[in-house]
Amino acid sequence: MIDIFNYGFIIRGLGAGVVIGIIAPLIGVFLVLRRYSQIADTISHVSLAGIAIGLLLKVNPMITAIITTVLSSVAIERLRISKKVPGDSALSIFLSGSLAIAIILISHTRNASIGLFNYLFGSIATVTQSDVYLITILGLFVVATIIAFYKELVYITIDEEAARVSGIPTKFINILFIILVAFSISLSIPIVGALLITALIVIPAITALQFRKSFKKTIFIAESISIFSVIFGVISSFYLNLSSGGTIVITTIIIFIITIFLKKNKITKILHLF
Repeated sequence: MIDIFNYGFIIRGLGAGVVIGIIAPLIGVFLVLRRYSQIADTISHVSLAGIAIGLLLKVNPMITAIITTVLSSVAIERLRISKKVPGDSALSIFLSGSLAIAIILISHTRNASIGLFNYLFGSIATVTQSDVYLITILGLFVVATIIAFYKELVYITIDEEAARVSGIPTKFINILFIILVAFSISLSIPIVGALLITALIVIPAITALQFRKSFKKTIFIAESISIFSVIFGVISSFYLNLSSGGTIVITTIIIFIITIFLKKNKITKILHLF
């Protein structure tokens, strides 16, 4: 068997993947409980426009994706707060508009479609050392910010109106959180891909919620599922010659199905006792 750790891109991919495996479910638990999953999907599509801009300008697409997603996420949140445009309508506008921009830009760049494929579905071979540094630095920022505002985020997640009445700056916290979502999605693009990152954010969180544990234990379970899926997915994708993003997401789905099956089976056994 080939020793995969002799390959630099595997080391880079695993390093970046573990960081992503940590921040994705950390954001995901809050998103799922707040029923914001659609926002993550919209921002992931917005990142495509940022990637297209990067490919067109021949700069690191992660940088342009981060800038684009942060600006768009703040605009989406401000529209939601102002209530000038219904939330679902605002998301549809940004999702369809960003895809249209991405298609237009890509159509004017000959070789961009080749590079775009890797960013759509993820490819560990494209992860550079500078990407690893950027993912690690911003990943630490995301984790540190979540820890710093953990109580406020939990309070707002449980009851935003009560949090506002109690004096918590909900507007500031919500904008800060949506920026963290934008960071997490943009950083995950090289490993998981823009079209699949929402799955890594949402599925481990949904799976963890099936255990009906406390908030912190739910985050811990989601983190464990996510990190395992990333490591297993990266290694499996190498040996099976598959897309890393697709393999990681399929792993999370399999874990979710197993969890549902075991939970159902456990309930059935309990019912048989009566």
